[in-house]
Amino acid sequence: MTTEGPRFSEGTLAEYRALLTRYPQRRAALMPILWLAQREFGWLSLPVMEYVATLMELPLAWVTSVASFYTMYWKEPKGRWHIQLCRNLRARCAGQGRSRWPSSAASASATASEPPTAASPSRRSSVWRPAGRHPVLQVNNTEYHENLTVARRSS
Repeated sequence: MTTEGPRFSEGTLAEYRALLTRYPQRRAALMPILWLAQREFGWLSLPVMEYVATLMELPLAWVTSVASFYTMYWKEPKGRWHIQLCRNLRARCAGQGRSRWPSSAASASATASEPPTAASPSRRSSVWRPAGRHPVLQVNNTEYHENLTVARRSS
């Protein structure tokens, strides 16, 4: 009996091949390839990282070290909503007080169309976006909302 592990779809495999042509060495393409893998599989499990390492002909240690260093790569399944709220000094200077923003963001996730459950939790963490106007809220690694106030966050 053989079990088939994760495999890219034909469309993602074509994107993978196109990405490799943009880099002088395979290792240089690792970060965008991990992003493709996360988009395809939802998160980077060990079998997914092993697949990427095999596909790219790289040591597994290189793949796991990059995936574990960067917070944009998810090493566990995430809920439907992954909310990251910037909590750095620049955000604090822009008026993001500890007492009002985290609780405000938590209430936003609790009142979303699908409230967090054990199977689909909302999570909060820090995000750093130096070019943006703070405070910044990032949703699911795809949407950025900048220059927020509590009133703008609620709308």
